[in-house]
Amino acid sequence: MNVKRFFIIILVIALLALGFSGIYTVEHNDAAILKQFGRVVRVEYAEGLHFKIPFIQDTQAIYVGSRIYDIPQSDVITRDKKSMIADDYVIWTVTDVVKYYQTLGGVAARAEERIDAAVYNATKNTISSMTQDEVIAARGITLTNMITEESNSDMAGYGIQILTAEIKALDLPEDNKEAVYERMISERGNIAAGYTAQGEAEAQKIRNETDKEVAITLANADKEAETIIAEGEAEYMRILSEAYNDADKADFYNFIRSLDALKESMRGSDDTLILDRNSEFAKLLYGNGIQDTPAAARRTVTETETAAE
Repeated sequence: MNVKRFFIIILVIALLALGFSGIYTVEHNDAAILKQFGRVVRVEYAEGLHFKIPFIQDTQAIYVGSRIYDIPQSDVITRDKKSMIADDYVIWTVTDVVKYYQTLGGVAARAEERIDAAVYNATKNTISSMTQDEVIAARGITLTNMITEESNSDMAGYGIQILTAEIKALDLPEDNKEAVYERMISERGNIAAGYTAQGEAEAQKIRNETDKEVAITLANADKEAETIIAEGEAEYMRILSEAYNDADKADFYNFIRSLDALKESMRGSDDTLILDRNSEFAKLLYGNGIQDTPAAARRTVTETETAAE
């Protein structure tokens, strides 16, 4: 009875081991390679629990998510024989699990060795095809795209895609960094001076055009004002002519104007006026003739004449 129970326990354990050996799971961002006698028969991407043939098939998990690899700094030479130091980093992923397993064994360290060589060669080839000024001008998206494209052409056979191979730092060796910076500053200063001169020329052109338009506008305004004044004076003379178109009105007008002139001549502290008895002002004060004026007026005129003599 004890032997029978022992065999039953052994059988249960064996069945459990057989059952567990036929189960495998796929985690998030993983793919499972199902191998049979060392040959890949299937790749499972769906997350969760899956089954395999116990003891005949085995599995290997392959991470297929994006990874970042920081490549060591390297010296590169530009087309004009200038030395530069490139510091790259790479974001890569597995796109063909079977090819990745067959060529690199699914080992990330081996993959990064190949990536290191591919990105270095791409960086060296790209920068060596450009002058230092062109490299500096192309920093950013342009240079990144060129290096990424060439790197991918080397990595396609490994089932790997480089999503981006970007230069995070592109510097100059310490021995010629200062000279290059000074030359760059001088070139940028020349460009800025050119833009400034062009802007000043455009500004002067605009000012000249504006002054011309202002002068024309003022001249037209003066001309129009003179025309309006002339028309107003003509209208004024016409109205006066109509108002004094007979002898009586004309005499009255002359009388008023003479009074205005006399009033202007008497301004100031000196209110003494010496007149000739035949002057227009005397006629204005005493009538058309001295004999027609009152006695007091004749005495005033006589005294005036005596003072004049």
